[in-house]
Amino acid sequence: GFFMVIDATFFAAAMHKVLEGGWFPLLLGAAIFSIMMTWRRGRAALLQRLRTSSIPLVPFLDSLFLEPPQRVPGTVVFLTSTPDATPHALLHSLKHYKVLHERNVFLTVEFRDVPWVRFEDRVHCEQLRHDCWRVTVRYGFMDQPDVGAALELCGPAGLQLDPQDVSYFLSREKIVPSAGTKSGLARWGDRIFAAMARNAGSVTDYFNIPTNRVVELGTRVEI
Repeated sequence: GFFMVIDATFFAAAMHKVLEGGWFPLLLGAAIFSIMMTWRRGRAALLQRLRTSSIPLVPFLDSLFLEPPQRVPGTVVFLTSTPDATPHALLHSLKHYKVLHERNVFLTVEFRDVPWVRFEDRVHCEQLRHDCWRVTVRYGFMDQPDVGAALELCGPAGLQLDPQDVSYFLSREKIVPSAGTKSGLARWGDRIFAAMARNAGSVTDYFNIPTNRVVELGTRVEI
């Protein structure tokens, strides 16, 4: 409250400058804030859309291995933001290639509201059936994400990986604004979020994944 009184005094003393050009930084700040909130709400709507349209992972694996597809050598890592749902990349891989790798890892990256996460708390591994694993990697907002280094921490849990034998399957979402208001955003907000998603940075670079070991499969998502 003490500092609020001081800030309010300075703000009131500068109000006469708003009409003399001070409106521009206020307008610029409001525009940047609106864009940031549009991105945040759009990401939340996208994750919710992916959760509702996805198949639960464990029941899907149980049904898949009733009549298992052909297994091929190697390890594949599916990056997914919804650990309990079947990645779209896996569904598209089965649809196009008709095979399944010997070892499948479903990896989710979480960011905590702390600067750093200790190495002993960074990785959680859960072994599913049929040589499938569910891995959760945790980072703080000051940590530099490195998926390859994080997977090396899975050794004590029994998940031994050879970096030269691992392929990464990613799902690249193509955001399409729908005619309704599924995302909760205004029509213009949907269009801004779709444009921002198209120009977003590469997940491969951000997570420090070797580009020559990445396979991207596209997914069309309406919000």
